[in-house]
Amino acid sequence: MLQELRPRQIVAKLDEYIIGQEEAKRAVAVALRNRYRRSCLDPEIRDEIMPKNILMIGPTGVGKTEIARRLAKLVNAPMIKVEATKFTEIGYVGRDVDAMIRELVEVAVRMVKAERMTAIEEKAQKLAEARLLDLLAPLPKKRKAANPFELLLGMQGNDDQEVDEASADKLALIETQRKQLWQQLKNKELEDQLVEVEIEDNSPPMLEIFSGAGVEEMGINLQEVLGNMLPKRMKKRKVTVAAGRRLLAQEEAQKLIDMDEVIAEGIDRAEQLGIVFIDEVDKIAGRESSPGPDVSREGVQRDILPIVEGSTVMTKYGPVKTDHMLFIAAGAFHVAKPADLIPELQGRFPIRVELKSLTKEDFKRILTQPQNAIIKQYTALLETEGIKIQFTDDAIDEIAETATYVNQEMENIGARRLHTILEKVLEDISFSAGENMPQKVMIDAGYVKNQLEDIVKNRDLSQYIL
Repeated sequence: MLQELRPRQIVAKLDEYIIGQEEAKRAVAVALRNRYRRSCLDPEIRDEIMPKNILMIGPTGVGKTEIARRLAKLVNAPMIKVEATKFTEIGYVGRDVDAMIRELVEVAVRMVKAERMTAIEEKAQKLAEARLLDLLAPLPKKRKAANPFELLLGMQGNDDQEVDEASADKLALIETQRKQLWQQLKNKELEDQLVEVEIEDNSPPMLEIFSGAGVEEMGINLQEVLGNMLPKRMKKRKVTVAAGRRLLAQEEAQKLIDMDEVIAEGIDRAEQLGIVFIDEVDKIAGRESSPGPDVSREGVQRDILPIVEGSTVMTKYGPVKTDHMLFIAAGAFHVAKPADLIPELQGRFPIRVELKSLTKEDFKRILTQPQNAIIKQYTALLETEGIKIQFTDDAIDEIAETATYVNQEMENIGARRLHTILEKVLEDISFSAGENMPQKVMIDAGYVKNQLEDIVKNRDLSQYIL
């Protein structure tokens, strides 16, 4: 997939979901393409080329997170988003920065596992149907082997054959019945019939109560460590054939997958394609004004530094190298500046892009153009109630105008303001949907003004509502 996407095509794909911010899109597109270019090199030079990490600077709600998220989805790369403010310096109570890498590996392993399960879905379905057939029409049990002590003492009777072995006629009848049921299962004619299935009980044991989050932070899974020593717990459930097929297919798929291969590929994908998006990085910039140990700012920067530079992190799947992961840091930098970060960390983010505040024209495009445009989302939601809403051009213009005005007068929260305004505009329709409402509702500028007029005029009220 990555080899087919050149930077211009990557930007075009991002344009389908994100309005504006061309500079940031170009930067991430080049960074992504460089990954493919690096993979084409000889191993000797390939290991020497490190990814050029990116620092995004811009107010909230302008598309920083969305760019990274869409980028990862575009090339099916594992990605996690973390807030820098959640971490504390090593030695203090709080989350260890290594946790971000463990989470990334977990995401990568889950991705690979899901892909493998999809690939063997058809085979797992057939095995599940075979198990369902045995439950619906079980074959007669074979006679148990004779006990040698019973044979020696002459205690083995002749009645066992009559009890344990079905007659040829009965066996033939069962086989005929099984063939009919097999065909019905294939044609999904028995989906609502109840059947009792026995599946593995994967609920966490009592041990989990004592292990807690601290063990997870160390990358140890006690349940997996003791998994081979403890017997597998099974539980019986009475479900429909449709639900039983799904449960059994999932269980069969688990058996068909080689988890060692999944883990190996997951680690490789995390190391070579992983993207770590560190948000709110501006909140850990600057120096603490109070005396004493520096817990939340420079201390966190110092702990993040080796991860970004390239180090080995121990996870429950084994050691994972961070050398070739792509790190994207983002922050508004209203108070602090990128120069307030420690020099070593600044040097690890050589590519810096500034994302612009959104204008009225940007808001109009965000409302209508992207594939996941906000108006398309609300229209689809209300169509489930049999109501088709239509926004006129002047209504869209009025919503964009209001969003721009409120962002200027109060805190600028970017495109997130549109959600707040649209919720208020459609509040009455959403509340009364399905109660003798007309099937088609036209929303024009007059309707928008009527819904927002009192709130926008009252500055104190708008601070709470919008």
